[in-house]
Parts: sequence; structure tokens; C-alpha cells
Amino acid sequence: MRLYIRADADGKIGTGHIMRCIALAQAWKDHGGEVTFISHCEGEALRERISKEGFQFIAVNAPHPHSDDLSTTLGYLKCHSPIWLVLDGYHFTPEYQKAIRDEGIRLLVIDDMNHLSYYHADILLNQNINAPDLKYHCDEDTTLLFGTRYVLLRREFLKYQDFKRQITVQARNILVTLGGADPENVTLKVIEALKLLDEPDISVRIIIGPANSHQESLRKALPTTLFDTELLVNPPNMPELMAWADMAVSGGGSTCWELALFGLPNIIIYCAENQRPIAEKLHEKELALNLGGHTELSLKSIAAAIDKMINNQVIRAKMVSKATGQIDGQGAAGVCQAIEEVNESATFRSA
Repeated sequence: MRLYIRADADGKIGTGHIMRCIALAQAWKDHGGEVTFISHCEGEALRERISKEGFQFIAVNAPHPHSDDLSTTLGYLKCHSPIWLVLDGYHFTPEYQKAIRDEGIRLLVIDDMNHLSYYHADILLNQNINAPDLKYHCDEDTTLLFGTRYVLLRREFLKYQDFKRQITVQARNILVTLGGADPENVTLKVIEALKLLDEPDISVRIIIGPANSHQESLRKALPTTLFDTELLVNPPNMPELMAWADMAVSGGGSTCWELALFGLPNIIIYCAENQRPIAEKLHEKELALNLGGHTELSLKSIAAAIDKMINNQVIRAKMVSKATGQIDGQGAAGVCQAIEEVNESATFRSA
């Protein structure tokens, strides 16, 4: 059976929706299925990644709320049966979802923050740690997949499921990753904060995604650092970099779950309001240190938090301990199983 995925990526919304859908697509392919992405995707690198994985790519020129989106998407889907569509994006309204279901197309909606008044879906997935706290309004027959047991991790991360982190006396290797787009250039703010530290022996790897438009300003900032720094654009070895690092500074998006898999002590600076609940819950569970939103933070406060993390082995050890077993790497496979179970249930009711 073919799985269709409707998700977008650009300089405003970032790349996270596409990247976690790639993880689901990989698992579906491993189950013997085929995958087609229907997407408004501005980054050539992402489109190439999708194609190299062996998935079909269909371009959407004008995404919802433009009327062409729904008509184009339904046009592709009506030609095939049976059909499952995955929707991942905050701009897909209840009306959009209902139009899909009204056509008899089975629908999996991926959400993070319960921002819609109603959800029309066969399956509603929220992979975040705060998901069980949210009160969704959805169809009576909707299957709910909530919590970190359903975290979607790409194949390259799964070989690190049994990774054991060594906790050094001082953290010397620092990973900075503020999302695939980082439209507010929070990465530059973190670089400037790092310059305030009296830590010449640290090594910093700064990760930016293919949708980041601030590469020039970031490169200009690096030569004035007193420590070893490297700017990496869309690196293919993110798991290896997470294994290399002693600590991280990240946004509050899906990267948090990749870092948790590695038990990597993490300082979160959330870059969008929808990341706030996740950051706060991770802080509450002592899985990360939440500094707050980037607009509220001074360079000195960021530098002080990083300095404390570098030199406090006890804090880092606690984060490692709390993260152990939090992410088991079976989330994408679990979602695929849920799709199959809903299919079987629907077939049984029909018969």
C-alpha cells in the first residue's frame, strides 16, 4: 500500500515537519510499502533527500490556505485506493482535514500543540512529552497516539539506540543546533554569547539547516572566536555529531528527541511559541535546561547558563540519567503498526 505524505518546508516554517515525516516514510518502506511526498518544499537539498530515499515527490506550488492546494492534493489521491494520507503542518485547518476524510481517504494528522478547534482524523499523533496533558476535540473514531513512545526518528539514529554516554568532568565539545530554518537567527545570538566565555579549550560545532538564510552573517562571526568552531550546513552525520558532543544548545523542536536518544545534556532556547510547552515539560522532568524564549534572553544570561553546564558534571549526569530509556527508537514502527490496525479494523467493520 502506498502512503501519501503532505508536509511543507521553507524559510519560515523550517524543515522539521519534512524530516520527521521522512522517518515515518522509512519505517513504512521497511514494512514493504511505498511512499509519495506531496509538498511545497523550497530547499533543493530536502527534495534530493526525499528522492534518494526512494520516495516519489510531487510539488505543490501554492500551499494551503490557497485553494489550489486541496484541489491538487485530492486530484492525486482520488486516483488510487486504498489510500492513507499523512498531514504534518500547522496550516492544515479542520476544513482541510474534513475534506480529506469526506472523500473516504484515511487520514493521519501529526500535531504538536492542539492549536485547532477540532481535528478530523483516523489517527492523531502527538509525539511530544506534554501530549497526554492536552485535551483534543476530535472525531469519536480517532485513534490517539500520544507521547514519546511514538517519537519519529530517522533510520540513521536507530543504530545508536544503545548508546552509552561518558560524562566528562568538563564539557568541551558543544553542539549548537537551532532548527532547520532559524528565521530569527538565534544561532548568531548563541555564537555571540559563547564569545563571552573564558573557555579557550572548547570545540563548538554549529549546525544550520538547508532553509537557513543567515549563512553569511554566521560565517562572518566565526573568525573572532577564541575557541575551535566550525559551521556545518545540513551535515549528513548528525548522529555522529551528537555522539561527539558533551552538551548541546538547541531549540525546542523535534531535535530534542534526537538529543534525548543520545542522553545529551541540553540547554533549550525556544525559537517559537509552539515550542514553549515542550521546553517547559523537558525542564520540569529535568531532561533539559529551559532558558526561555530567545527574545527574552541577554547574551550574558545565555553565556552564564552555558558556562554552568560546561563546569557542572552533576547537572549533566542527572540529565543523562533522566534521559535513559525515554526514547526507545520504535516510534515510527509503532505508528506504522497503528495504521495497519486501523486498516484491519475498518475492513472488518465493512465486511
